[in-house]
Amino acid sequence: MTSDTKTIWWNDENNSIMMIDQTKLPVEFVVIEVKTVERLADAIRRLEVRGAPALGVAGAFGVALSAVSCTSDVEFAETVASDAALLKSTRPTAVNLAWGIDKVLRSMENLPPEMARFLAITVAKTIAAEDEKCCMQLGRNGAALLPQIGTVLTHCNAGALACSTWGTALGVIRSAHKMGKKISVVSCETRPLLQGARLTAWELHHDNIPVTSIIDSEAAYLMRKGKIDCVVVGADRITKDAVFNKIGTYMHAVCAKHHNIPFYVAAPVSTFDVNASESDIIVEERARDEVAAFWGKQTVPEGVPVINYAFDATPLTLVTGIITEVGVLYPPYDFSTLRQM
Repeated sequence: MTSDTKTIWWNDENNSIMMIDQTKLPVEFVVIEVKTVERLADAIRRLEVRGAPALGVAGAFGVALSAVSCTSDVEFAETVASDAALLKSTRPTAVNLAWGIDKVLRSMENLPPEMARFLAITVAKTIAAEDEKCCMQLGRNGAALLPQIGTVLTHCNAGALACSTWGTALGVIRSAHKMGKKISVVSCETRPLLQGARLTAWELHHDNIPVTSIIDSEAAYLMRKGKIDCVVVGADRITKDAVFNKIGTYMHAVCAKHHNIPFYVAAPVSTFDVNASESDIIVEERARDEVAAFWGKQTVPEGVPVINYAFDATPLTLVTGIITEVGVLYPPYDFSTLRQM
């Protein structure tokens, strides 16, 4: 895979969704075909497709899939609405999923089924194409913030696999690398599912960008030793007071603040939920087995409870800047004029 490989795309021949199965990486590169909304919902839950922008594209394609799969004009509106609700329920914290779904739904309002089907596919494809352009511009905006020579810490995967291509946090790193900056990357493994080790390190290695994997709890020590020059992470939702991202992000932000290291968030405008506060957001909790077992072996005794939040919230007071496709935002953050796309 290279930085311009598609993560998820529409198959015109079969009216289906094609995507890289991210659960198989880095051992196998497998592309799967999704033919039903139920299968897409399962793919989202299982993290076969993941990452905020990629989920936005998946949600948009999901509505299109529902529209073309429903052969009854009488039950068309009810079926599509039900399928959209199912898809929204799969990942409640990430805002892009619902954003992509709602954008396609709005384009279909009050249209006859045949026209709605055509428009759903068209709009979903447009969302995917715009995501690529957005990531490229976001990357250029953020690349200017990185040192000419330095080491960037990142957490989880905010790369091409988390978008339709290129990436957000990794898009910034890729753009800096393309500019000739000598950037190396420290990738936190990101327990419990190792998206940093399995996906981020895999992407950067294939792009010939120097990358080293570490355990999550090693980051603070590397900061103390002066081995980290800045932190760049993605986001699943940005409210008016916090950034929601993969669990572990908050501790990196606290440590970066303590060590006077810039902490940047890279996210498209579609990730902002400016009317909400941290207290309004449901933070997804995932299955016990993700923590209680590791590569097929039990790691937590039977009967011992596990807390497995998928995300945490980082107060905006810890964020040096938010890199978007429309520019870099700095404190004090005022999102009142930010256009929702």
